[in-house]
Amino acid sequence: MNTAPDTPVPVLGAGGWGTALAATLARHGRPSTLWARREEVARTLAQDRENRDYLPGVPLPQAVHVTADLHAAVHGRDWALLTVPSVGIPDLLHALPRDLGVVLCAKGLAPDGDRLSLLAGRLGFTRVAVLSGPNHAEEIGRGLPAATVVASSDPTLSATVQDALMTPALRVYTSRDLSGVELGGVLKNVIALAAGLIDGLELGDNAKAALITRGLREMGQYLASQGAEEGTVYGLSGLGDLVATAGSRHSRNRAAGEAIGRGQSASQGGKVVEGVRTAGLLSAWAEAHGQDLPIVRAVARVVSGEWTPRQGVQELMGRQARSE
Repeated sequence: MNTAPDTPVPVLGAGGWGTALAATLARHGRPSTLWARREEVARTLAQDRENRDYLPGVPLPQAVHVTADLHAAVHGRDWALLTVPSVGIPDLLHALPRDLGVVLCAKGLAPDGDRLSLLAGRLGFTRVAVLSGPNHAEEIGRGLPAATVVASSDPTLSATVQDALMTPALRVYTSRDLSGVELGGVLKNVIALAAGLIDGLELGDNAKAALITRGLREMGQYLASQGAEEGTVYGLSGLGDLVATAGSRHSRNRAAGEAIGRGQSASQGGKVVEGVRTAGLLSAWAEAHGQDLPIVRAVARVVSGEWTPRQGVQELMGRQARSE
């Protein structure tokens, strides 16, 4: 298959992240095909050259071709960026040719609680990568400095993605730790929700710092249980993404947690908040496997309505004393 620099890169999903990646590719000499699931969305994006719903103020370069034809977007292509939310990944994978290299950009889990990369493998995809890191679309879309990491057991796929996405404003690192990079991005959303709860309850900087620190420890324990490399949790997809997501005004997960803490709805204008769904899936997994994930459990019970936000904090603060 053709992987020349002038071959358009399929970006499957016309939300904020997909739009930002398509624009980034095009601004630096790599044409892209941005696929939108609905024809009317594709038509509007092609006409306005701006995603006013998900990434307002970021112009779409002419090198970004917009389409609602999935077959046309991926036909003859070697690999594609899948930027739809995690709930949409299974249907999208089912619709794609199995010889396509897939780069999973969603930070969530499959409906059964399994990793999206494992789902892709079960469906017959042999070249699978994940892209993760402290990557707010609002900033990357505008060309602000950032770094990300692409992980795969296929070093050729990782190197190809690295070469395509690397720009003066976006540093792209590679990793062989597929599970660690993927799960770091998943779990940090739950910790960011908890950080937002602290903000919403106005419990102060000390409480938020403690929550983030212990949350990183919880992330490390979970990643280790899944066979991830020890250092991955301290990299871009772990600590880096947690810092950005737990503190940024752009973070849907943090904002959703803050809203819940203030007694409001977690809804973010119809935009997907991955951590809400992930908290329940991870909490159920931890209970079934006898794992201790106290922050995950507390967030799951708060977002489900079983506990109030203050009850969640009280449960965490009332845990048995122990050494750090």
